[in-house]
Amino acid sequence: MYYFAYGSNMSSRRIQARSPSAAKLNTAVLTGHRLAFHKISDNDGTAKCDACETGEPEDCVHGVVFAIVEQDKPALDRAEGLGRGYAEKVVQVRLTDGEVVEAITYYAIRTDPALKPLDWYKSHVLRGAREHGLPEAYIRAIESVEHIEDTDGKRRERELSIYR
Repeated sequence: MYYFAYGSNMSSRRIQARSPSAAKLNTAVLTGHRLAFHKISDNDGTAKCDACETGEPEDCVHGVVFAIVEQDKPALDRAEGLGRGYAEKVVQVRLTDGEVVEAITYYAIRTDPALKPLDWYKSHVLRGAREHGLPEAYIRAIESVEHIEDTDGKRRERELSIYR
């Protein structure tokens, strides 16, 4: 099955910690959606990413399509909070080579536009975007998102330890 990642799971280290079988197919674009940091985190109440449906053809979310095996899906669902903070849908995304594929993705069911992401969460998103060569303007837009420093040093350390 294909999974379209557009937030912290774009980072290969992050997705493989959650879904060991994850293998990159290609980068892709989901049209009619925009990236928003407004999903309410169940764990800490801060903002996480959402592919917010707009229906406008000029709006797009860049991301990465990974192939994952069915056995990894339940663990990924748990990590993403399926049924609590995210729901799932099948989307059509256009790969960099022009091919259109169907992939599952998660979208926020509880949002608050006033929230900001934690520094380490935004770092996961940026690392994945840079790792996979997403457009520079898109990366700059992510960089410009205001974030808050995590006051829980142990959590921050734990989250970023996958990059060592």
